[in-house]
Amino acid sequence: MATPAPKNKYKRFAEHLVQRKRELVQTLFESGDRLFLQQNAQLLDDYFRECFEASDIGPRMDIARNPYAIIAQGGYGRQEQCLHSDVDLLLLFNKDIPPQAETLIQEVVYPLWDIGLEIGHATRTLKECISLAATDYEVLTSLLDARFVCGLSPLYTSLMEQLRGKILGRRAKKIVRWLVDTNTVRHQRFGDSAFLLEPNLKEGQGGLRDYHTMLWVARITSDIKQPRDLEYHGLLSHNEYQELDRALAFIWKVRNRLHGLTGRKSDQLHFEHQTRLAKALGYSKADGQQPVERFLGDLHGQMEIIKQQHLMFLYELGHEKHRLRRRLQIKKSGVDGIVVLKGNVLGFSAPETLLEAPILLIKIFEESARLKIPLSTEANRLVREFLHLVDDPFRTHPETIQAFEKILATPVLEFNVLNEMTNTGLLVALLPEMGAIVNRIQYDEYHLYPVDKHSLRALQVLKGFGTPLSLANDPFCDDLYKAIKHRKRLLWATMLHDIGKGTPGGDHAKKGALVAEQLMTRLGYAPGDIETVSALVRDHLLLIKAATRRDIYDEETAIVCARQIQTVDRLKMLFLLTVADSIATGPKAWNEWTAALLRALFFRVLKIMEKGELASREAVSMVEEKKRRVIEEAAPGEARTQMEKLFAVMSPRYLLYVPTEEMKNHIRLHRELGDREFVWQIDHSEEIGTRTVTVCAKDRPGLFSRIAGIFTLNGIDVLDAQVFTWRNNVALDIFQVTPPPDQIFEYERWGRAERDLTEALAGRLDLTAALSEKLDRRRSSRPEAMERSPQINVDNESSSFFTIVEVFADDSPGLLFGITNALFQCRLDVWVAKIATRADQVVDVFYVRDFDGQKVDTADHVTEIHTTISAVVSGQDP
Repeated sequence: MATPAPKNKYKRFAEHLVQRKRELVQTLFESGDRLFLQQNAQLLDDYFRECFEASDIGPRMDIARNPYAIIAQGGYGRQEQCLHSDVDLLLLFNKDIPPQAETLIQEVVYPLWDIGLEIGHATRTLKECISLAATDYEVLTSLLDARFVCGLSPLYTSLMEQLRGKILGRRAKKIVRWLVDTNTVRHQRFGDSAFLLEPNLKEGQGGLRDYHTMLWVARITSDIKQPRDLEYHGLLSHNEYQELDRALAFIWKVRNRLHGLTGRKSDQLHFEHQTRLAKALGYSKADGQQPVERFLGDLHGQMEIIKQQHLMFLYELGHEKHRLRRRLQIKKSGVDGIVVLKGNVLGFSAPETLLEAPILLIKIFEESARLKIPLSTEANRLVREFLHLVDDPFRTHPETIQAFEKILATPVLEFNVLNEMTNTGLLVALLPEMGAIVNRIQYDEYHLYPVDKHSLRALQVLKGFGTPLSLANDPFCDDLYKAIKHRKRLLWATMLHDIGKGTPGGDHAKKGALVAEQLMTRLGYAPGDIETVSALVRDHLLLIKAATRRDIYDEETAIVCARQIQTVDRLKMLFLLTVADSIATGPKAWNEWTAALLRALFFRVLKIMEKGELASREAVSMVEEKKRRVIEEAAPGEARTQMEKLFAVMSPRYLLYVPTEEMKNHIRLHRELGDREFVWQIDHSEEIGTRTVTVCAKDRPGLFSRIAGIFTLNGIDVLDAQVFTWRNNVALDIFQVTPPPDQIFEYERWGRAERDLTEALAGRLDLTAALSEKLDRRRSSRPEAMERSPQINVDNESSSFFTIVEVFADDSPGLLFGITNALFQCRLDVWVAKIATRADQVVDVFYVRDFDGQKVDTADHVTEIHTTISAVVSGQDP
């Protein structure tokens, strides 16, 4: 029997590495701090040194005549080796690369690949390294992190000396400029991680790469050897370095845990990992927040620290916004004790001036807004260190309030001054109530930003109206903002509109109104200011909810809003606050369709306020004028007689709310209907990117549900619907929908949808089965923490003629068909539908009557509606 071949010694080294790494994970992984990263790198060092000492090919390479060394690069070089990070390696030779080098790679690197490590390696001579580093700055940055592992150390020393003498000493400015420009591109690609729902822990702004850039710049300009030298060389203060170190430790801990959960290198914090990470990191529910919300709040806060330190580090050294700097003229401060320093940043003339005049703590931000230049790093340090001077007399001093109002009102393109105040802690020191919403996360796909950043962004959007900074792209908003008389009330309300989210439970708008009232009272504002700000905070969701959840053509909707808002000035302020709030929330909250609905509601409410509620006599006169204009254009004789008969079967609601030109078109469709089951017309709205589908059909129970199902089957989303039933058994359903998915073949898709509806109405297409097959392929998973219990409201109070059914549920394909089919099973006809999808959750609102034309007025029927719709939204058969 043959004796087994002895195991390859390099494989034994690799297996030993795996065993030691398991032990390291068991002992240090829980802490997740820098020690784990260093020890993980040390394990690799030990492996390479063992291989070097035991190498079979090494002695034949004549290290004395042609020295070589194994050098760590990248995260491995910095000794920041996370659990599944790549291992970057350089095999460096003095003069020539011998033929045996490939065999050495096989000895050292191949066993690591076999155990699943990702190894990036390069084999170069000293001359090649310097030549490549001079032309390829990616190679250069990897060499900036280089660390000797084994071999001949003088070769490594020579590499670093030549790197500094031949490249860094001659091209420092050019290299740093490239680093800054590369950073800008990277930030544009990966976004601001301190704001994103799924941040990139490494490449996003506020991620680890920002810290690496600080190190590289400091190594180029100050020749630092280790991260702690950032403090020793005066580039960061002691407190700043400690703050940076804590932020890095937290992010490394998260990154290591993410590697552990995914079993691979991973930097993008996707939704599916967030709840598991929060649990693994020991977060629990507190202060009305889920564990994942608290975790993400802390993560955003730590990434914000890195982002701010990175920005100020580059700005202070004169490397950030270099193009802007060349155009700027040196400005002068008009406040004693505040000076404009070299590089166009603001500073204090001396630290002791703050003790003599604490008001300078806020005055410097007022000057920052006026001059549109930021504070220096040292000024930010001093603001943090002197926050103890901000007491109640300071907060309520007229000069403090006046300075803060100027900061509130001044638009600044380059940066958000209030964000800078938040980063130093001054904003919370001035307004302690803001502390409850700092880095407070709302865990959904709708809100892009933490509550504090969203509130300040909304304020920034508002201040941009009427300036080149305007994000609304709407001259109407610009003109309206310019005409506001009491602008400070609107500014305060916008900043405080979500302040109630810092208090757990209940209606955040009502809670926020109370907080705003208390805050404004403490600051000594007049009763008129307090009452208006409080009312705006209380009602900041009124218009957007009415526009997207109620029938804006129903006069009752406008009347309810008008009675709540009370004055035209407040209506204008509330409209602007709503626009700013929606834009600041994110693109899924603000689009052309939402803007059109909101503006239409605004003008209806304004008309009610200016002219009073529509009188019956005026309504009759309006309807008669419409009839006259339509009949005048009809042919004489028999056609006019038929037209008059047709008007007799139209519902009063239709006659009152449908414009004359649309009536003419509907009458034409009615003539085309004849003996067919339905006809439809599709109109394009290029301005808001939607389609209007007008369906004229023979009325039947469940018609609306079938049409909605056909739209879903063809990938078309319903945004809004109006249903009119004439007394001759003709239904006129008007849908606002999104275009079909592939607009190149839009005409063909509409033709297919028309055929599908024909088949469904004839009973030859089983819609439920067809949708089930399609939707099984489209189902998507959502993190458990994002899932909310469905909410179903049956409202018999808001409308005199309809029962309003509101459905709040997690979005899923085919949900609208399921809900409308459930309403049909409950013997209800849909007359108006408002379909609002908030990224991850739908708010579907239906104005319904029973088959006898009455409101839902029995408790049993209301219970049946709840039960049937609940079964649909929970994925069960109703």
